[in-house]
Amino acid sequence: MTRNNRKDPRRSGGFARATKHPVEPPKRAAGRSGDAGRGEIRIIGGDWRGRKLHFPNLPGLRPTPDRVRETLFNWLQFEIAGTRCMDLFAGSGALGLEALSRGAAEVVFVERDAEAGAAIRETLSKLGSQRGTVETREAFDFLAHAAPRPFDVVFLDPPYDQRWLPRLCAALAEGGWLAPGARIYLEDAAERGAPDLPAGWSLLRSRRAGDVGYHLAASQAGPAQTSKQQEQGSA
Repeated sequence: MTRNNRKDPRRSGGFARATKHPVEPPKRAAGRSGDAGRGEIRIIGGDWRGRKLHFPNLPGLRPTPDRVRETLFNWLQFEIAGTRCMDLFAGSGALGLEALSRGAAEVVFVERDAEAGAAIRETLSKLGSQRGTVETREAFDFLAHAAPRPFDVVFLDPPYDQRWLPRLCAALAEGGWLAPGARIYLEDAAERGAPDLPAGWSLLRSRRAGDVGYHLAASQAGPAQTSKQQEQGSA
C-alpha cells in the first residue's frame, strides 16, 4: 500500500488522494521531489548508511522525509537491534529498510501495490539481506486474515485522508500483533494533533515537521521486551 501522506506543494487545498483503498484505488496526485529525490531514498544510519536505493515512480508514493526518519530512529536507537518489525504501509520500504540497516532481526513489509512490493524485494536482494519479507496484500486484509505474530516495532504510515489510524491501532491491539511493550510509530496530518490510542497504550513522543505529525506510542507501560528475548525466556 503506497504512502500518500504529505501535501503536494504544487496544490493549495486538501490532501492528495490515496492510491490504495480496500474497495477501489482512487487516483492520487503526483509525488513531490523532496529529500533524496523522486524515486530514490537514502539510508540514514546503520550498516547501509548512505546507500541510495530506488523505488518506482508511482503516483503519490512518498517516503517519510529524511528528517522525520532520523528523529524516529533516534527515538528507537536503543530498542531497534534484534527486534521483529512490521512496515504496514511499506511503499518505498524506507522505514523497514532503515530498521534492517540498524540491526532489526526481521522486517515484514506489507504493500498492496505489486510493483512497489517487487521493488522492495529487489532492494533486499541487492543488499544481500535475508531478514526482510514482502507481503503483497492490502493492510486490513493482512491484519484480518494472516496468522498473527507478535512484533516489537510497527510502522503505521497510512494515507492521511483515509483517517485509518484508529481502525489500524484497534486491529493491532486486538489481533495479537504486538509484543509486550511494543513500539508503534504513527504518522498523520499534523493539524490533527496527537492520535487517539487504544486502552493500555501510552504516547511516548510526539513531533511535527511541516504538515507531518509523527508520534511514537507503546502498547503498554514499561520497557519493550523483544520477541527474541521472549523466545529465550520460554525456552
